[in-house]
This record gives sequence, structure tokens and C-alpha cells, in this order.
Amino acid sequence: MAAFLRRLFKSRTTQLKKTAPAVNKQPQQTDAAKTAKEDRGARIAKQLEAVQGMPAQTKLAELAIGGLTAEVRSRAASGLRDEALLHDVIRQAKGRDKGVFQIVRQALQQLRDAQAAQNELEDKRQQLIQQAQDQARSEDTILYEPRLDTLLKQWKSVETGASNEQITEFLSATHQCRERIREVQQQQLQRQQQQEKLDQRKQTLVLLGETLTQLKADDISEPPTLTALDALLKTQHNRWIEASENTDVSAPEQTRYNSTSAGLRDYVEAHQRLMQAQEQIATLSVSTAPGDEIKDDAELGVETADQAKTLLAILEWPTVFPLPEPVIVLQALAKQRKKAEPVEQPDLARQNSLSTDLDRLLTELDSALENKQLKPAKQLLKNAQQIAKKLDSRHQKPFAARMQLLQGQFNELSDWQGFATTPKQIALCEQMEHLAAQPIDPEAKAAHIKELQEEWKSLGGSSDRLLWARFKQASDAAYEPCKAYFAAKSDLKHANLATRQLICQQLQEFMAQADWPSIDWKVAERIHQTARQEWKAAWPVEFRDNRPLQKQFDELLKQLDAKLNNERQRNEALKQAIVASAEELMTAEPLANAMVQAKELQGHWQAIGITRHREDRKLWQAFRQACDAIFARREQENSLQKQAVVAADEQVNIILECADQALSASTNSDELSAIWTELAAHSPQALSASTRDRYNDVRQRLHTAKQRQELVTRLQQWTGCIQARGQAPIDRTNVPLEWTKFNQLDQPIDFQELAIRTEILADQPSPVADQRKRMEIQVQRLAQSIGAAEQSASPLTDAEKLVALWCLAPASVAASKELEQRMLNALESLV
Repeated sequence: MAAFLRRLFKSRTTQLKKTAPAVNKQPQQTDAAKTAKEDRGARIAKQLEAVQGMPAQTKLAELAIGGLTAEVRSRAASGLRDEALLHDVIRQAKGRDKGVFQIVRQALQQLRDAQAAQNELEDKRQQLIQQAQDQARSEDTILYEPRLDTLLKQWKSVETGASNEQITEFLSATHQCRERIREVQQQQLQRQQQQEKLDQRKQTLVLLGETLTQLKADDISEPPTLTALDALLKTQHNRWIEASENTDVSAPEQTRYNSTSAGLRDYVEAHQRLMQAQEQIATLSVSTAPGDEIKDDAELGVETADQAKTLLAILEWPTVFPLPEPVIVLQALAKQRKKAEPVEQPDLARQNSLSTDLDRLLTELDSALENKQLKPAKQLLKNAQQIAKKLDSRHQKPFAARMQLLQGQFNELSDWQGFATTPKQIALCEQMEHLAAQPIDPEAKAAHIKELQEEWKSLGGSSDRLLWARFKQASDAAYEPCKAYFAAKSDLKHANLATRQLICQQLQEFMAQADWPSIDWKVAERIHQTARQEWKAAWPVEFRDNRPLQKQFDELLKQLDAKLNNERQRNEALKQAIVASAEELMTAEPLANAMVQAKELQGHWQAIGITRHREDRKLWQAFRQACDAIFARREQENSLQKQAVVAADEQVNIILECADQALSASTNSDELSAIWTELAAHSPQALSASTRDRYNDVRQRLHTAKQRQELVTRLQQWTGCIQARGQAPIDRTNVPLEWTKFNQLDQPIDFQELAIRTEILADQPSPVADQRKRMEIQVQRLAQSIGAAEQSASPLTDAEKLVALWCLAPASVAASKELEQRMLNALESLV
């Protein structure tokens, strides 16, 4: 614009030079320059006003390039923040406007640095989240809590600007870490509680044991009262029960407690019986006191002794404890017959003297305690205790309360002078300073801080301001790490509260929408367990905010428990019926059917739904015992059967050994028959498989041996008959009766045919001359066997028939020696 004006005015000046007079040239030029300058100034002022009015980024970009002055361009460039416009401006300003170029380049560099810092911050957030998640999954618990504290501190520095998802992920991971810490602390607490319970039990055993030992001592000055002993037993019993709850008590430890407590109870019960019998003992003692009128033996001696013996039997004083004076009196009375012996009375004068001395010592002790004189008071108390031990119970009783009071005052004085307040407060400051340097759990640290502060208060404070300032500064330093933890814990409590609200809502919807008549009770039970677990996992929460939710949750669980318990009780009744059926089968017969039914009951048992765990265990044990008893019967029967088989095998094996020996020695038939009879007395079904096989084999061998011996005997008889027939006819009365019944006995006898038939039976060859006749006989025998309804019982029977025909042949017929020998040879080959 300025160049255009200059050109315009130049042309006009040239024209004026040609036409206008020389006098008007200078004023015209001055007016035009002034107008242009005013116009430029106005435009510059307008641009500066636009820059200061915070215009849009695009307007600033235009002014940074086209501003009339360097100031306008610099201010416009300084106000640019858009990265794209900055890149456009720096490209146009390069080589044209050095100032704008430098400003825009610095602005771009700042944007890059800011973006890099933002990226680095985002990366650090992701790293911290990943580290928290890794620690939540880590099994390494060494320095676990300090590492978590470090993560929390680092997260606090990058938490601003984090997204809701990142915050949720980090809080969830740290919550899991705290749960891990809480579990470790819970385990440590459980171990500590177990140790404390063990210490409590040990202290109980020591106290009971010392009390029992003291009661058993003969030199006890004043035994504890029955009220004190009864209170001791009750308190220590409750102490033992609490110390034994949810812990394993060793058998020797329990035995020791049972024995000591039983001994003390025996002592208390014996004293109670003694107190009830005091009046009767006093009456007996008075009736036999010296100076009274003595009755005769029957009325006094025997009667008193009997009454004393009766009272002694009622008292049953334990022998392990010293006998009290009334029992000693009764024992003395029980031994008298004619006259009761006087009871030995204590030395009243000496007892009174000791009482006077004890009263004097207690007065001096009271004075010494008032004057804060510890050492003299200690000696006086010792002397008083020694004198009190020498007094009997009647004289000792008036001083008991006074001595107890003075003993307490002495203990207070000793504690006051032994430990000054200032050293204790200095020690508390040192403990608080040490606590501030320890990287322990924030909750544990806060609790420890509170304990130290309470202990400081119990000392009454301190007048030393420097000491108080030291303690206060150490307390603040110790509590500083706990602040961040409790802040994060507060956020976690709100998240857990929302989780619990959701659990109540879901549980309420389930209770309202469930189809209870057809519901899957195992699923309902699992929902119940899951709800409890998730509710427990959603911890910690703010107590006040959680109170109504807890009531709602408890009520919903109560309703669900009621329905589950009804179903459990119904199922338990079904299982109880199965147990009853199984118990009936324990004695049922036959056993095989009982076993089948027991297996069916086991299937029914598995099909039954939910039950209470403890009741289910009881019912299962009863059912298992019944089933075991049923199947044990089978094992018992099998065992008895096996025992019977073993016994039968032993008996039969002895007989079999004898049979083997007899068969090897070719024993006669009578002995073999006897062995056969013994074997026949045993059933082979009662034997084992191997013995049964041997049994059958030996019987077969015995049968074969008997048949052979019988055959040999009969053949010998037949041979004798044949040889006798060759010498003279045989009398029919001397032969077996069955021989006379053969049909052919009265028919003509052909000795040749008899010999040939015998050779055929014995499968022996016949002479060549008799081959034709042998063939005829064989054909005849074949035809007879085909047409006969029955065949001969055996070749031996046929041979006997031929021998009978031979021997009982008519006297007029005689056989040649050759035929007789052939007959004998054929019979011999039958063996």
C-alpha cells in the first residue's frame, strides 16, 4: 500500500511540475505524506489491539506473517499454540522474518518437550500399574510391604491426569497386594495366637501344679479356702478351654491338665464332705472328751468307733493330701474300743504369743511403708510371713486381709522407687523414633503409635517441654507414611462398599426370582458360598456406611440359609433311612442278596442332594460302618471257608501220602480198601483245586490197583480150579454159587473151543491148526453181539464164565494138558 501511494504521488508531482506554478509544489507533498503516515499508524494500532484481544489462532497466524511491524508479528507469533499453524508460520517466516522464526521454533520445541513429558508420564503410569499387578501375583513376600509403599508414593506423583481405567487397575492391584499382606499378617497373628494359647496352657498347668503341690505339702501353714480353690478351678478351666479352642493340644499336655484338675477337684469335694460332717465329728469328740462320764464298752467304745469308721468312709479323704485335724480325730476315735483317747490340743499359749508378735510386726511394716522405707519394710514383711506360716488356721485368719493389703503397698513402693518416670519417657521417645524409621505395615505402625501415646498418657505427661516436643516430633514423623495409606484405603473402602451393594442387589434378585420347588440346590448352595466369599473379599469398608448393608446381607443370607437348611434336613432324613436299611442288612440272609441291596443303597446315597457337612460325615460314617460290616461277613465266610479247605487239605494230604506209599509198596487189597474208605469219607468239593486233582488221581490209582489185585486173586483161584479139574472132577459145592447158574453147565463141553474163546478174550494167538475154528467162533460171537440186546458186562465176566464151564465140565470129559496150558496162559495174559 505504501509503495502504491508513493507511485501515485510521484505521478501527480510530475504532472504538477508541468502545469502548476512552482510556488505550490512543496505544500502538496507535505500533506500527502502526512495522510499516509496517519493511515499506517491507525492500521498498526488496530493490529496491536487485535493481538491483545486474544483472537483466534488463525488470525494470529495471519498477523505473524502480515503484521505491519515487528512488534505485531512477534506478539502474534508468541500467542500461537496450534501445532499445525506453527508449522505453517515457521515455513513462511523462514528467511523472511528471523524474529518470528525464532519465536515459533521455540514454541514448537516447547510443544515437543511437553508431549514427551506427557508420554513419559503415561509410560510411568503404565509401568507402575504393571509393577503393582506383578507384585499382586508375586509369591516373594520379602520386603513386600515396603515395595508396596514405594509404589503408592510413586503413583501419588503421577496420579493427576490418570484415566479412570488406570486408577481402577492400580487400586485393584494394590488391593490384592494388601490382601496378600493381610493374609501374611493373619498367618503371623494365628501363629502368635497359637503361641499365646500355648503359653496360657503352660501357665495354667504351672498354676494348677503348684497349687496341687502346695496342698500335698505337710508343712502348709494355711491352705487356700474352698471358695478360692473353686474359683481357681473354674477360671483355669475357662482359661484352658479358651487356650485349647481351634488348636491342637498334645495328649501328654491334656493328660497333665486332667490329672491336676482332677486332683484339685478331689480335694475340694473332700473338704466339702468334711464341712458337712463337722457337726457329727464335733459331737463324737465332745462325747469322748476327758472328764465326761465314761460309758461301758458296748455303749461307748464300740458305738463311737463304728460311727467314726462310718464318717471316715463317707469322707473318703484322698491319701495324697495331708490329713486335716478332724480326720485325724476320727481315725483316733475309730481305733478306740473302751474309751476315747483325748485329742491332742494345739499349744494355745505359743499361738497367742506368735499372734502378738505378728501384730507388732505388721504395725511396724505399715509405718515403714508410710515413710517410704523400702529396705526395712522388706525385712519386716519377710519376718511377718515367717511368723504367719507358724500360726494355725484359726489364729492366722484375722491377719490375712491386713497382710494382703500391706503386700500390695510394698509392691507399689518397690515399683515406684525402682523405675522413675523420666527414664520411661525417654525410653518412649527412643521407641517412637525407632518406629518412625521402620518400614512396617501402616496399620500396625499406627496401632503401635497409639500404644506408645497411651503409655505416655499413663505416665501423666511431662513437665519437660523439650522431652514432650521430642516425643511429638517423633510421633508425627512415624505417622507421616500412614497418611497416604489411609487415603488410598479410603478410596478402596468406597469401591468395596459399591461392590457389597451390588452383591446385596444380586442376592435379593436371586431370592425373588428363584423357582424354589424345582431349583438346583447345589447351585443355590454355591451361590450362598460365593456371596459370602465375595462379601468377605470386598474389605475394608467404612463401618458406619456398611452397617445397613451388613444387616441387609445377613437377612438375605438368613433367608437363603433357612431354605437350604430345610432341604439339607430333608436329605439328611433320606440318608438316615438309608443308614437304617443298611444296619438291617448287617444280619440279613442270604448274604449275597444283602450285598446286592447294600450296593443299591450306595447308589441311592450318591443321588441325594445337599446336606450339612458335619451331619453328613456322621451319617456317612454310620452308613460306611454298616456296609463294611455287611462285606466283612463275606470276608469272614471266605476266611472260614479257606480255613476249612486248609484243614481238609491237611487231613486228605496225610491219607494221600499213605495211599502213595501203599501203592508204591504193592500193598494187599485190604489195606487199599481201608485207604479207599478213608478217602471216601472226604468230599472232593471241600478241597482246594490242587488237592482235589491229586485226590481224584489217587482214587483212580487205588481203584485200578484194587481191580488188579482182585483180578490176580480171581485168576489164581481160577488157575487152581483148572489145575484141580485136570486131576479130578470138582465138587460143585466148593465153587462160587454163580458158576452153577450158567446155562451151558449141563451141555457137552468142548475144551478146545473154551481155550480158543479164552485166547480171543485175552487177545492171544491160537495154534495154526485151530485158526479155522477160531475164525468160526469169532464170526459166531460177532453175530451174537449184533443180535443180542445186551452185551457182556466185561471180558473178565466172560472169562469167568469160560472158567466155570471148564471146571464144572462132566467127569466123563477130560481136557488135554496142551489145552489146559493154553487156557492157563490165556488167563494169565489177562492181568
